[in-house]
This record gives sequence, structure tokens and C-alpha cells, in this order.
Amino acid sequence: MEEEPGLSDQYRKASPWPMFVALGFVLSEVGIIIGIFSIAVGGLLLFGGSVAGILKESAYVDTLWGSLLAFGGVLAAIGLAVVAWRVGVDPGVLIDVVAAPGDFGLIVPRALAVALAGIILLAAGGTVQALERNVDAR
Repeated sequence: MEEEPGLSDQYRKASPWPMFVALGFVLSEVGIIIGIFSIAVGGLLLFGGSVAGILKESAYVDTLWGSLLAFGGVLAAIGLAVVAWRVGVDPGVLIDVVAAPGDFGLIVPRALAVALAGIILLAAGGTVQALERNVDAR
């Protein structure tokens, strides 16, 4: 008789990713709703990295970095689109927005947090993917 029927040795019993996905989601939502820039960016980075990790672990994707690029691209596009919608695309105004985002209402600082998290995920995914290609080419 088996000690634990239904469980196989080939599968792990628990994955750490769901906890980090939930924590990243909660932190990003709290940061965006309350308006704490660093918490929003950190939560979105944790959420994006964890989603990419869970996709890689479950073998839905071959590499982690493609998922980071996709998630980062979506976040950057949404954040930048909202900023452009609220303040326009004039370079002078955009510099003022970055210098003092609180002067442009409640939505703009939150959209900047989403855009920054997306840009960081794009940079991380793109940099590591380029480095892997360089290593593979040698």
C-alpha cells in the first residue's frame, strides 16, 4: 500500500511561484490605488517576474526572458498611452510630468509607475536575452 496515493515522484509537491504572484499583485494594486510610486513599481516587477517564472516552470514557454519582454511591453504601452492621453506628447510637458508628476492629477503618477515597471522589465528581458545570444554565438 502506498503512503501517499495519487502522488508521483516526478512532480514537485509545491511551487513557490503562486505566493509571489499573489504578493506582487497585491503590492502593485496597493501601490497604484494608494499612490505610492515605489510600491507600485516593485509590485509590478515582482508580479511580472513571478508570472514569467510560473510560465517557465510549467513549460508553457521555453525561456523566461520572452515572457518578461511581452509583459513589460504591455505594461509600458498601457502606462505610456495613459500618460500621453492625459498630458499629450509635447516633450516640454513630458519633462514637467517626470519632474513633478503630482501636479498633473491622480492618474498620471500611477500611469508613470506602470510605464516605468514595464520599461524595467523590457530592459531586463532584452539585456539578458542579448547576453544569452552572445554566449551561445561563441
